[in-house]
Parts: sequence; structure tokens; C-alpha cells
Amino acid sequence: MAVDPTKAQLLGTNTSGTFAGYLPPEMSAPIFEEATKSSVAMQLIPQVPLGPQGKAIPMFTGTPTAEWVAEAGAKPLVTGGVGIKTMNSHKIAAIFVVSAEVVRADPGGFMGNMRKKLGESFGLAFDRAFFHGQGSGSSTSPFGAGNNLDATTKSVELGSATQAQGGIYGDVVNTLKLLVDDGKKLKSWALDTAIEPYLLTSFDANGRPMFVESTYTGTAPTVRGGTLLGRPVSMSDGIKGSTTTLGYAGDFSQAIWGVVGGITYDVTDQATLPIGDSGSMVSLWQHNMLAVRAEAEYGYLINDLGAFAKIVDAVDEGA
Repeated sequence: MAVDPTKAQLLGTNTSGTFAGYLPPEMSAPIFEEATKSSVAMQLIPQVPLGPQGKAIPMFTGTPTAEWVAEAGAKPLVTGGVGIKTMNSHKIAAIFVVSAEVVRADPGGFMGNMRKKLGESFGLAFDRAFFHGQGSGSSTSPFGAGNNLDATTKSVELGSATQAQGGIYGDVVNTLKLLVDDGKKLKSWALDTAIEPYLLTSFDANGRPMFVESTYTGTAPTVRGGTLLGRPVSMSDGIKGSTTTLGYAGDFSQAIWGVVGGITYDVTDQATLPIGDSGSMVSLWQHNMLAVRAEAEYGYLINDLGAFAKIVDAVDEGA
């Protein structure tokens, strides 16, 4: 029996059990790698070191202007400023519960399965917070209202442009226009796979496919690549979530993220946890079960929300 790691609650955990430390330290790094691979946001935005107390980031404000001057003329004085923004860390955790028999019979298979599932749950939770400001399971996002890409004021409804205006292609170009008209740059796209059917049946003004996917050898990766309007695309099925947002465009260097020390862990059979849909409290020792707890502290900071535009699914809404 396994508990959904995105919904498990940290209750009554005791690290002094017989199996404490069963997960060897070298296994925690691959878990973190899985989280990075599963998260679209972590792959798009730069990573910086992050301490337990957060990180102060200097942000330069104002651009000095050089002026033409006559020979021996007075040189203009220019000013600039710098502000400080803080990236705070917040804890994310999950507990996996399995029978001790499974661990003893096939510990290698169990560890690999657990690593993948924990990595996926960490990555998905991070993306839900960064893109939508949403929590995971019964939790809420700790990063505050407005600190997510859905809070951008730049938005284009997919399907709003008529065929005479270019249809889906016109919508995509309008996304670019929103950014460049505001002096921003469209450097890359983060798109949910739900937008793919619309892109594959749409063409540019010269009749060429809008979205050109990268070629792969073997199985396509979780986050697929390609180009759209000549800019790189990261496409995954974990971006949309429960929202109608199909993707984002902009300059992802205007955001940063960090993690405090990687993932910590412990394993125990000396705990009482809520198991199953009823949430009944169960003694792990009595039922010969093990709980694996993984924790990490992540943080991110969006410097300029205006550097992003979102694409909303108005096709399904009948708009």
C-alpha cells in the first residue's frame, strides 16, 4: 500500500526506528536530479545558491544615459539605483509508505521506484507554485499572491484571432507583440502538451508548420523541445494543471530559483500515520510497514512579471 506523496501528511514520525537510514546518502542526489528533470520551471530559469535564511538579490534600477557634448563642454551627470529583493526558502516534503516485505524482497526496485515518484512529486509541486501560485494536494503555495506567472497582466486567448487575422498563428504572433510593445524580449516558450493539437494544425504565412519539434533517438523526454517563431520551446504535460493556461512566453532569465542543500531523508517503522482514503491512524511497526520521508527547501524569485505573457485556452471555453 502506498500513500500519494503529494498528499501525505507528516504526522508522528520517529527517526529512531530499526530501518532509520536505510536509504543511503548517495541516493538523495538522484532524487534531486529527478525533481529537476520533472520540473519545467527548474530547467528554464537559472539556479543560484540559496541558504536557509534566504538570499538577498541586488536589482539595478534605472539606466544611465550618455549624452553628446561639445568640445570642452560640461559632461552630464547620470544616476542609477539598486534595490534588494529577497528569495526565501520554503519546505516541501513527502512520505512514502510500503510494506517491509517489499523492501526486503526487492530493495533495488523499490528504491528506483521511490526515487522517481518522489522526484516527480517535488517537481510538479514546484511548477504548480511557480506557474499558477497553487499548492499541491491540500497545501497552498507559500510564495505569496502575485508571485507566479499567472499573475502577469499580458494574456492572449488562443482562438480569439479570426482566420482573416491569422487564426492560431495570429494568436501566437500577438503574444510576441504584447512583449515587444512593452520593451520585453521573447526568448523562449513553456507550453503544455494540451496546446500541441492546435499548433500542429496551424501554419505560418508561408504555409510552414508553426511548431517544429526536435528529433529524438529512442523515447521522447518528459520535457520535449522544439521551436516556435524561431524561439526554443519546452513542452510538458505538467504546465497547465487544473487551469486554462496553455503556456507562457517571455524571458525566463527574469526569474531565479534555488534549493537549500538538496534533499534530506529518513526511513522508519516507528511511526503512526494516516493510511488509506479513510485516514485511519496505523502503526507502521504493528503492520510491518516502512515510511520514507523526503524533504527539501526550495525558493524562487520572479524579478519582472512584465517579462512574461500567458496563453489561455479560449478554444475549449467557446470564446
